[in-house]
Amino acid sequence: MKLLLILPKNERSYWGGVSKSGKAGFVRLNLPTIAALTPTDWDVEILDARVKPVDYDAKADLVGITGFTAEMPGAYEIADNFRKKGVKVVMGGVHVSALPDEALQHADAVVIGEAELVWHKLLLDFKRGELKQKYKADKLCDMENMVIPRRNLLNREMYSGFYTLQATRGCPFNCDYCAVTAFFGQEFRTRPVDEVIEEIKGFGSKKFFFMDDNIVGRPKYAKELFQKLIPLKVIWGSQASITMAKDPELLNLYARSGGRYAFIGFESLSQKSLENLHKGWNSAKDYKEAIKKIHDAGINIIGSFVFGLDEDNSSVFKTTFDFIMETNMDAAQFHILTPLPGTVTYSLLEKEGRIIDRDWARYHTGEVVFQPKGMTVKELQNGYYWIFRNTYTIKNILKRSLRSPNGIIYRIAANLSYRKKALKMPDVTL
Repeated sequence: MKLLLILPKNERSYWGGVSKSGKAGFVRLNLPTIAALTPTDWDVEILDARVKPVDYDAKADLVGITGFTAEMPGAYEIADNFRKKGVKVVMGGVHVSALPDEALQHADAVVIGEAELVWHKLLLDFKRGELKQKYKADKLCDMENMVIPRRNLLNREMYSGFYTLQATRGCPFNCDYCAVTAFFGQEFRTRPVDEVIEEIKGFGSKKFFFMDDNIVGRPKYAKELFQKLIPLKVIWGSQASITMAKDPELLNLYARSGGRYAFIGFESLSQKSLENLHKGWNSAKDYKEAIKKIHDAGINIIGSFVFGLDEDNSSVFKTTFDFIMETNMDAAQFHILTPLPGTVTYSLLEKEGRIIDRDWARYHTGEVVFQPKGMTVKELQNGYYWIFRNTYTIKNILKRSLRSPNGIIYRIAANLSYRKKALKMPDVTL
């Protein structure tokens, strides 16, 4: 039996595309993990549509598709084309889990939530000709003895970040705009540290990225993991919460274990906005001190900021830009508030009648799809373009990158990568 697993692409987004060198970004673990869960009597192929076109004449008994919300129009098109040829299609992922009935208009079956506990059942039902429409586990999976993703099914040359892995799932927090807890649950689960270390030892590289939503979500676990990473002499990064700045031992271990950078969600400089998002545990007034502590530990920061919050007005872009430059933040990502299905933000904006566009292809956090309160749609969109382009001028890149000789090569390389995306955006004035 042949299983074809497909990751679709989004044509509109500045993110998740393919560089001029033909490489996509980080390897996503979903399809390689599904491949590892599949019994050996199946022939499995993974096709990343970002780097290789879909061949609808390819032989397949079953097609599996997953994707982010912004990739779903492409996912549905792929599914429809295979089904026209009589091939069964199963879909899963965060968006499908939030809107399974929508997905079933294009698929024969959907997996709601994590696939680990239901994938074998789905494949057995398929072989018997008894495929059901919905598969959902009655509990979250245990992270002990997890399968190792089948990276051998991917072309290493197609990705700028090939080695990715997970040590934890879920998040102890539950921010309104985030789909993490809706999919992985608010229960913060950890994988046995020794199993994580063994997977890393199997990599063909000393560089990798933890795909965890918050690698320091449980400090005691993180410290144990970092301690065991130190002898491996590796270089890594992950998403982490700003709360790690309050723990000197955690910071020190993060850096000593090879943690060179951290993606940190600052989101807003307004404490009221943070509290409205149920992210009040972030203390805006302490941001500058926290950034200094993280920098002093030798860790680079890629900050994340969200615009279009109800407390925001058009001054938020200049204020945020000045903050980034003043703190010499190593790099920054910017996002327009996007009501992703399954999130509290989606429910609230839908209830208020403020969602103005339901073209999922635009739900990549770079386009305005809702009516903001404190500014016009145009002001929000142009502000997003303005801060991206200004943050990544050569002059501003150098100012932030030259804050320290340590890690300067990494900082410049990361900033030039963001600059390529920024230059694709319109050059506007506030």
